[in-house]
Amino acid sequence: MSAYRRFQRPGVRFVRVVEHQSFSAAATILGLTPSAVSKLITRLEERLGVRLLHRTTRRLALTPEGELYFARARRILTDIDEAEAELAKSRASPRGRLHVNTNTGFGVHQLAPALPEFLLRYPDIEVELSITDRLVDLVAEHADVTLRAGPIGDIAHTARRIVDFQRMICASPAYLKRRGIPRTANDLANHDCILITAQTSNRWPFRTRDGIEDIEIVPRVTTDNADVALGLAIESAGIVRLADIVVGEPISRGLLVPLLTDIHHVEPLPLTALYLAGRHRLPKVRVFLDFLVERFGSAPWRVKAPKRSSTSS
Repeated sequence: MSAYRRFQRPGVRFVRVVEHQSFSAAATILGLTPSAVSKLITRLEERLGVRLLHRTTRRLALTPEGELYFARARRILTDIDEAEAELAKSRASPRGRLHVNTNTGFGVHQLAPALPEFLLRYPDIEVELSITDRLVDLVAEHADVTLRAGPIGDIAHTARRIVDFQRMICASPAYLKRRGIPRTANDLANHDCILITAQTSNRWPFRTRDGIEDIEIVPRVTTDNADVALGLAIESAGIVRLADIVVGEPISRGLLVPLLTDIHHVEPLPLTALYLAGRHRLPKVRVFLDFLVERFGSAPWRVKAPKRSSTSS
């Protein structure tokens, strides 16, 4: 249905009258009587304080003020029709600008490398990717989808769980050759450890017969940046504990070696896609959410490390 039929306002009726040069023809299209349309135009003129039409028994003629009003009103209605047509087209196939926000670890190490595949699959979608570790207001920042790791609590947005992260303890082969391989959690006291201050604790959890036991770590290096910690570990500065989305690729390349896998508590951390209610019905959002599950739902970065027999103390 066109904008003219849906927006039954005096300006719309005026445009229809002028286009058809007839109250009767305009009334038929608008579903009104000719006298009703004439009265509505008169009320419009009274409200504006100007005469828009010269009426005669043979024809209707625009006044100078009427010409100005008609040109502007018709342009506005044309813009509305074009906007509706464009929206209908966008709903038929995935297209348009997709605003995505995510945290640093997932964004840098997983999402960014996978984006070329998504863009190739959907050539009419443009992606605006924002990477930040702060909580984003979807409305204020016009984000279509925001991806967050960890508990999301009681939120007003719609959520879709994508995958669970796991934490891993690892070190470089060169470091282990130089300092030896820790066999128990208590062995970490004799090693150089790298601590991420953002993890808010210097205690690493391990499984025991009595449940989870936290072992205090005395770090040789602390940093507030996970990528810095990763680089230090690869360069043999010490043992690090990071999410598998960050260390999975270096482990697969042999740059890092998983440690204490049989007793370390991996602390599963959910990755969740958040979006405003109903937003997932937009094709560009729907296909992006499906892509996330397809591409990352199986945790392709995860390394199946061999288990060793050991105890925590």
